[in-house]
Amino acid sequence: METQNTIVMEVVPDTALLRSTALSEPDRARVLVVDDDERNLLAIETVLEDVADIVVARSGEEALRHLLKDEFAVILLDVYMPGMDGYEVAQIIRGREQSKRIPIVFLSAVNKEAEHLIRGYSMGAVDYVFKPVEPLVLRSKVAVFVDLYRMRGEIQRKAREQEELLEANLKTTAELIRAEQELRAAEQRQAAIINSLPIVLYLEPFDRSPRWPAFVSGDLVAITGFSFDDIAANPTIWQDRLHPEDRDYVLAALEERRRTGRFSIEYRWQAGDGSYKHFLDQAVLLPDPDGGPGKFAGTLLDVTERKALEMQLLQAHKMDAIGKLTGGIAHDFNNLLAAVLGGIGLIERRITLAEDQKKILGMTRHAAEQGAELVRRLLAFARRQKLQPAPIALKDLSHRLDDLLAHTLGGLVEIHWNGMDRGWPAFADETQLELALMNLVINARDAMPDGGTISITAENRQVRAGEPLALAPGDYVTLSVSDTGEGIAPAMLEKVMEPFFTTKPAGKGTGLGLSMVYGFARQSGGAVEIESAVGRGTSVTLWLPRAPFGSDLLPGIGENSGEAERGAALRILLVDDHEGVRAMTAAMLEELGHEVVSIRDGTTVVKRLKNCASAFDLLISDYAMPAISGSEVMGLARAHAPNLRGLLITGYADPDSIGNRPKDVEVLTKPFTIDQLRAAITRCTAG
Repeated sequence: METQNTIVMEVVPDTALLRSTALSEPDRARVLVVDDDERNLLAIETVLEDVADIVVARSGEEALRHLLKDEFAVILLDVYMPGMDGYEVAQIIRGREQSKRIPIVFLSAVNKEAEHLIRGYSMGAVDYVFKPVEPLVLRSKVAVFVDLYRMRGEIQRKAREQEELLEANLKTTAELIRAEQELRAAEQRQAAIINSLPIVLYLEPFDRSPRWPAFVSGDLVAITGFSFDDIAANPTIWQDRLHPEDRDYVLAALEERRRTGRFSIEYRWQAGDGSYKHFLDQAVLLPDPDGGPGKFAGTLLDVTERKALEMQLLQAHKMDAIGKLTGGIAHDFNNLLAAVLGGIGLIERRITLAEDQKKILGMTRHAAEQGAELVRRLLAFARRQKLQPAPIALKDLSHRLDDLLAHTLGGLVEIHWNGMDRGWPAFADETQLELALMNLVINARDAMPDGGTISITAENRQVRAGEPLALAPGDYVTLSVSDTGEGIAPAMLEKVMEPFFTTKPAGKGTGLGLSMVYGFARQSGGAVEIESAVGRGTSVTLWLPRAPFGSDLLPGIGENSGEAERGAALRILLVDDHEGVRAMTAAMLEELGHEVVSIRDGTTVVKRLKNCASAFDLLISDYAMPAISGSEVMGLARAHAPNLRGLLITGYADPDSIGNRPKDVEVLTKPFTIDQLRAAITRCTAG
């Protein structure tokens, strides 16, 4: 249902004077306004009455009756009406010989999306005006079509005058010259309008093969990269430069138009600069008055920009859907990993193992840790991982990574660091930045199996308003990782950021490296650019915000965290709805020397605390549980035991997403080790 259907306009105060002037003009053009709302009709008639004579219709049927007996310069057609809607009316108008060339401008309060606009244009619309309408905009648009209508009438009238002037002999020579000058000016105005649009008008003989036009109007060179003389000299140029994937169905449609007398198709065509453009090619057959086969009159419209926007919209929807899926499975996956890693830790602490048994257990732990890393990468792609941005000195970062990568790259690959001492401090999560750079460097290494050079270059860049990058204006630091490897084919560039997509052989990659880099950059307020040429190499540029002025640089990671040693035994109340995680967490707590009472739901916790509020030193609760969340459990528990310390554990990546969490309650993210659990308990009970 359409909303905001009332057209809001300001009526200029001198309408009476304008009306009297307009009525004195000869051959007034008529404008047909179709709308089921009386207020809209009155408003439009008031604004346009000095431009043309306004004929109103309150339904599609009434509009069609007017078209049977009158001519109009333009039709203003409401999209949504009872009975026949605007699309149906437009289709009928375009199907009638006497009305198919009248311009149609759709009036709409909604449906500004590309698919609705495309539908409107396919039904024959030449423009859209969205409600509420600005009077000046509406007058300007309508005036253009009225002028064109008047020009056509003026040309016809001048032709009649020319014949009369010739018959009047020399007496009217001066008037004839003036009429010719006005005619040329009108033609120049029409040509200027056509040349300003990304469209070419053409006439093509019915039976010409190979296909090339006999007449062209518009800026052919700007749209195709070729002049009319170039096409005449090489008549096969149109067919030769069709995209190989589009060639067969385009040629089939071209053959079909000889039978149907009409043609409308989109295809890709290689322009003069070597790039492929998307064209909308439409034509209809004009009969020959002498009985010949006739000519095709058509338009060639460059829709490359529209197709690019459609692809961007599709990609954004796809990435968002994958992100939502990723965030949804992370909690359950982390629960499983918490149980696995916790169990492995307890086995190592409690059982003396032989060397072969330690090896098997180590392999199992490594697999589980890979699973945890996989979740982190997915969450980075989905932009649901909690980052801790801070200023980063690029020179220090390069020194740490250089040592780390020396053993990874091998002797065949050489790495060069450029501009690190001149780059601004970046503002990002240092751990994730190191991981992103390592992924890019490893990808570059894999692209050079026979060895080569990897260059990591830092630059200071500025983004201004209106620039094509999807970044907020401001200062940025770019880190470009470039290789001299195999490069990436153009058809693959649009897919390399998708998770699980990889160009590597089976077993050589997860396809998460670049998607993780993409997610990290977007979550950090930056972007990623990829440039590649087959056979010459690839360059991936990571854009990151510049650190705020006056902020302290982040110290190197990997320093001693000062983890607390084992403290006094506590009485702990543990609640978790996941059987495996609850059992494993309880075992860890008992291993640390604490007394544990395990409960599977929050409601039971509250009942227990009513009877013995002071029986426990610490409440540890899972956050995501059915019926009642961990935050709610903590609040209800403190109603009976105000001094009860609390710790929430969660399988979600972002602790800040936990709602209603008291400020003094710690959060521990799954999966966690027994040492991480001990450190969290120490922080909860400190002071």
